[in-house]
Amino acid sequence: MVDFSRVQKELQECNRDIGVSGISVSPKSDNLTNLIGAIPGPIGTPYEGGTFKIDIDLPGGYPFEPPRMKFATKVWHPNISSQSGAICLDILKDQWSPALTLKTALLSIQALLSAPEPDDPQDAVVAQQYLKDYATFASTARYWTESFAKTSSLGIDEKVQKLTEMGFPEGLARSTLDVVGGDENLALEKLLSG
Repeated sequence: MVDFSRVQKELQECNRDIGVSGISVSPKSDNLTNLIGAIPGPIGTPYEGGTFKIDIDLPGGYPFEPPRMKFATKVWHPNISSQSGAICLDILKDQWSPALTLKTALLSIQALLSAPEPDDPQDAVVAQQYLKDYATFASTARYWTESFAKTSSLGIDEKVQKLTEMGFPEGLARSTLDVVGGDENLALEKLLSG
């Protein structure tokens, strides 16, 4: 039977530091065994600027059994299936310990985004590309991050263009839109008051 008091404590722990880590976990429904986690793409990687959603299912034996986690956001990475979102990570399998938490698991997944292990791939095609043609791998991973992990990237270029036509520098317009989550009215207010 899942230890629900522990799960509630873990949710509070994850969400308390959200401003620092960017990592959050919330229940999908009233049932605390189906959760959704979110991790920011690590800075300096092709995943930077994206927010990746992770489906989390807690088995009956949690915390003595590892949580079942997979990417809900499509991601181009050697250790994550580009089809199913399955994650190849030892702590989600045989290296799990009840001392670990959902937050440590999500931090490990975030670290995996920073440091792929192409020699132990979940997605052989991506791993081969990573090893043989890193530039194409990186641009594909960036494209997937832009397409699937950035909610504000939809129509962002049109919004930047509108703001540049109003006389604001393109870089400033783009960064201001990023800060306000793509809301062009808020961006305009911020630019005018700045």
